[in-house]
Amino acid sequence: MAVIQASFYSQSLIRSVNFNAIIPVDKMLFPNRPVGDTPKTFKTLYLLHGVTMNHNDWLYATRILNWAEEKGVAVIMPAGENKFFLNNISGDKHEDFLGVELIKATRQLFPLSAKREDTFIAGLSMGGYGAIRTGLKYPETFSYIAGLSSALIQDRLKNAESGRSWRFNEDISFGDNGEDKDPKALISAILEAKKNMPEIFISCGTEDGLIASNRELHEFLLAENVEHTYIEEPGRHDWDFWDRHIYKVLEWLPL
Repeated sequence: MAVIQASFYSQSLIRSVNFNAIIPVDKMLFPNRPVGDTPKTFKTLYLLHGVTMNHNDWLYATRILNWAEEKGVAVIMPAGENKFFLNNISGDKHEDFLGVELIKATRQLFPLSAKREDTFIAGLSMGGYGAIRTGLKYPETFSYIAGLSSALIQDRLKNAESGRSWRFNEDISFGDNGEDKDPKALISAILEAKKNMPEIFISCGTEDGLIASNRELHEFLLAENVEHTYIEEPGRHDWDFWDRHIYKVLEWLPL
């Protein structure tokens, strides 16, 4: 198992961006492999952090390294700053970076499968919103999407004064092109277009302040007859919950 700390110049963000990669190299290094034999490619989980966090937190606060090794899955953990993984008013294109550029770059750098059925995205809190929204915006890329304690607060922020009420970054706007940033609207668009709906996993602790919005998305999916996995159990907005539930995600994925 290799843990790689990397950065590359992003054309979407016009700066160097950091990410961590877990690559199960021991699964592809065989001393008797014939010369010219096609190397193994890996199923890949793009794993997003929460607000005020960075690309290192999943590595240091959970057992994701051990579990990725157990499952033989590659994990890519990008830095998303506090921008909800959205293109924003100042011109930073975090959506383009995550949904397009990072996928292309990591597939060029590492032996990752380019198949939709082998490409997954998950995250916690802000990253939970980012994973759900990005997975629904790019259903041709991601086949499985998972949100843990997801910050599904787009309606609250969209209706705030000036449409950009976010205490860390006022250049985030949910008011402009709001449907594009609303998971429910994106689900409806996929259904209407009869595209392949990604498999969806949602979990949240009952003591988490975000439980109401997660329940709301669950109820919407039920009303639209969209099959999904929903887990609600005792827990707070903390690493104890996320550590336990990222393993549930890995158990749920087709690994």
